[in-house]
Amino acid sequence: MVIGFLGGTGPEGRGLALRFALAGEKVIIGSRDKQRAGEAAASVAELAPPDSVTGGLNDEVAFASEVVFVAVPYGGHRATLDSLRELLEGKVVVDVVAPLEFKRGRASALRVDHGSAALEAQAVLPNSTVVAAFQNVSAEDLLEPESSIESDVIVCADDEDAKSMVIGLANAINGIRGVDGGGLQNARYVEDFTAMLLNINRIYKAHSTIRIVGI
Repeated sequence: MVIGFLGGTGPEGRGLALRFALAGEKVIIGSRDKQRAGEAAASVAELAPPDSVTGGLNDEVAFASEVVFVAVPYGGHRATLDSLRELLEGKVVVDVVAPLEFKRGRASALRVDHGSAALEAQAVLPNSTVVAAFQNVSAEDLLEPESSIESDVIVCADDEDAKSMVIGLANAINGIRGVDGGGLQNARYVEDFTAMLLNINRIYKAHSTIRIVGI
């Protein structure tokens, strides 16, 4: 499988790209700037198996990838997807974006007209299959290849096959368990909880995560 990352030069995109490369997948890190994409890919490739990581422009990533992760800042979320709509038709698009704002170091969830970033993505990409996942995993932990991440990843989607595939990708990361979070409408709760985790991290100077018990 070829997994692409739109806006993958940030910590979350690079961290997930590294973990999937370590799990045996081919990954492409994308950016609006080819040089930035190449530099990000080179930094990840230093820690990944040979020939598993490349870089390219976002449109090249959208064209070449079977599964595409959206890891852009929320400010560029809609515009990025809108510009790549045709290239993403028929593909699984995994949205990891949590719309947030920060005031005096404290995080809060932004209100989104569609209810969540994931539902916004599905509205912009009617011919793609959108899955929401990985909003609550620490990027810093992802970038430490030797560390086991004791976390659950809640996966929300309306398409059961796509949801199962992304749960499988989550399970491929050392220490992570994918959890079925139901339909895409539930993505708003997972996105919003990211703000709570960041504020807990600020208080405890930690990398808190989610673990669902009793299942």
